[in-house]
Amino acid sequence: MSETTNNTLLWPNGKRIAVALTVMFETWSDGAAPSYSVQATSLRPGTTDHAGAAWTTYGGRVGVWRILSTLNRWQMPATFFTNARCAELYPEAAREVVLQGHELGGHAYTQDGLLTYMEPEEEQQTIHRCLDILEDKGGRRPTGWLSPVLAFTPHTAGWLAAAGLDWHADVTYLDLPHCVETEHGVIAAVPNSDFTDNRVLRASPQNLVDVYRTTFDYLYEHEPMSLLAMTLHCQFGGRPMVIAAFEQIMKYISGHNGVWLAPHCELGRWALDNAVYESTYRRRLLPQRSGNSDTP
Repeated sequence: MSETTNNTLLWPNGKRIAVALTVMFETWSDGAAPSYSVQATSLRPGTTDHAGAAWTTYGGRVGVWRILSTLNRWQMPATFFTNARCAELYPEAAREVVLQGHELGGHAYTQDGLLTYMEPEEEQQTIHRCLDILEDKGGRRPTGWLSPVLAFTPHTAGWLAAAGLDWHADVTYLDLPHCVETEHGVIAAVPNSDFTDNRVLRASPQNLVDVYRTTFDYLYEHEPMSLLAMTLHCQFGGRPMVIAAFEQIMKYISGHNGVWLAPHCELGRWALDNAVYESTYRRRLLPQRSGNSDTP
C-alpha cells in the first residue's frame, strides 16, 4: 500500500510526479495508410495511398529500434501498444521490446480494424486473438490494452477484465489511474497522452518539447501526486527529428527530483493494490476548508 497524508494517496516512495511513456507500434491492413500520413491530404478520395502505406513501415523497419535505443539510454520504461499484425510482421522487434524490460500492450489486430466496427462476440474474439499473438511473438502475455484511436465499445473494459488483463488505457475522462467495476471483475484504467507526436506532423517537433515541458512544470509545482503521460509512434516518433525533441524532454525531466518513471502496467497495479477509485480524487484540486471532515 502507498503512504497517505491527510487521507490523500501518494505515489510510491513519496514521489512528487509520475511520468509515463507509451509507444505506438502500429500497422494498417494491406494497402491502407493512416489519414495523417504525409501524402494523405494530397490524394483524391478513393485513391490508394501507396506512399503512405510504405511510410508506415518505417516504424517496424527503423523507428522501433531507435526508440528502444533511446529508452535504454535514459533508462525509461515504456508500454509498447502493439497491433498484433505488427508483431507478426516484425517478431524480432516484439521480442526485443520484452527483452529490454518493456511491456507489449494489446492494440487490436490492425490500426484500422476498430473494435467499434465489431459485434460483441467478434470484439471478444479479437481481443483474445491479439493477446495470444503478442504472447507468442513477444514471449510474455500482455497485462494491458489500448484500443486504436480510443474506439472502444461499452463491452471493451469488461471483455478485457474477462481476458485476465489488469488495466486498460481507454480513458478520456480522468487524468489519474483508478479502478473500474465491470460485469467481469475489476480492471484499472490508466490515462494516456492528450498530445502525441503525430500532432506536430506538419508543424515543428519543438512543439512537443514546449507542451510536455510546460505541462511538467505546472504539475510539478502545483499538483503533487500528478501524472504526465507522453506518447511516441514508431512510424513517426522513431524518426530523428522527433527523437531529438524527445531527448530534450527526457534531459529536462531527469534534472528534477521526485519523479517516478512509471510504465502503465505499474500505474495500473498501483491503482489495484490500493483500491483507488475515481471518488478517491474528488476535490483533490481544491484546498480543504477548515473543519471539513469529508474524505477527499
